[in-house]
Amino acid sequence: MTANETAERIAGALAEVAGLRPATSTLSVGGDGTAVDLSPEVVLIRLIATRLPIPPLLDRAAEAVRPVLVGTAWENARLRLVVTDLDGAAFARPTSQ
Repeated sequence: MTANETAERIAGALAEVAGLRPATSTLSVGGDGTAVDLSPEVVLIRLIATRLPIPPLLDRAAEAVRPVLVGTAWENARLRLVVTDLDGAAFARPTSQ
């Protein structure tokens, strides 16, 4: 699987996690400002949180993304999830876990 295919599958997995979305609308690999950066050591995903609290959302995101990496060159890479922004809608909703 190519890096771009993996990034697309990561985006698909994250779409199932209510309360998070990729930080950019276009997923490309390796460039500045992209939502997903893949390297042999680290898979970095930039996210925007639309709900609170954030820690359980990140746990769910990790659970969704890890299976995508199985069998790829990034299977043993460390997963780093970074919330780059908090959508104002997060404050309008009641907190849930």
